[in-house]
Amino acid sequence: MSASTKTAAREALEGLDGLVSEPFSRRGFVMTGLISGFTLATTVVHGQTITTDSKGLVAGEVKIPTADGDLPGYRAMPEGAGPFPIILVVEEIFGVHEYIKDICRRFAKLGYCAVAPELYARLGDLSKMTDAQVIVRDVISKAPDATLLSDLDATAKWAASQSKGDAARLGITGFCRGGRAVWLYAAHNPQLKAAVAWYGPLGGTPTAIQPKTAAEVVGDLKAPVLGLYGGADAGIPVASVEKQRDAAKAAGKTVEIVIFPDTPHGFHADYRPSYRKAQAEDGWARMLAWFKRYGVA
Repeated sequence: MSASTKTAAREALEGLDGLVSEPFSRRGFVMTGLISGFTLATTVVHGQTITTDSKGLVAGEVKIPTADGDLPGYRAMPEGAGPFPIILVVEEIFGVHEYIKDICRRFAKLGYCAVAPELYARLGDLSKMTDAQVIVRDVISKAPDATLLSDLDATAKWAASQSKGDAARLGITGFCRGGRAVWLYAAHNPQLKAAVAWYGPLGGTPTAIQPKTAAEVVGDLKAPVLGLYGGADAGIPVASVEKQRDAAKAAGKTVEIVIFPDTPHGFHADYRPSYRKAQAEDGWARMLAWFKRYGVA
């Protein structure tokens, strides 16, 4: 097949909205397409999972240009002219699987353009990894924060230029490790309107490629942050969450912390045993109100 024929075939696959109808390959990226279904790295409770249809939406896998290639990602937005407010959705450690895709569709049903980039595509194929500890050791710990922030910037730029997104109404939310990314991004991007971190780790041991914890950037926040945490989270002590709140107040930053009593880590993850319906719904409502209050909606 000639180069021109390959290019024509490629363009036919993508369509006008940038959707990709089959996994696309690119040099330098280990993970070339998104996970189909749910992650293999944790127990899945199918009976309680939320499923949001794509009726009235433009939804599916996309490619997001970055400095060194194209990230696979998932985008959902309403049909229509737009522009739509943008929500960056940051994954847990398990990749952009069905749970994260469904969150994008939930936002799209409410009028947002929601985009979830596969931020670990360079480092490992999360669609095949079954051990959470191995994922942390071999992928998460090797992901430079500078690349994370750059990829989120690229995603926001792509959403505005190619996905009918409104760059002036930019928000971000993330879960678990993605919640940590929310804190970092809120300290990074002055164009961000509001941020919501779901049980994002605040401490940890800094490294050369991950030089600051979420606690250490609180004085640099450039957007209001809502933090949603579980009082029974075994990995994030309540004392550290309260310390984050107090540090933000002392620095004059707009931060609200909600701690749900007797609630474990991962309480929004409706596909996992940790899911707590009442707290998840309460947190979701608070998140939407936060985005509305600070000009994203």
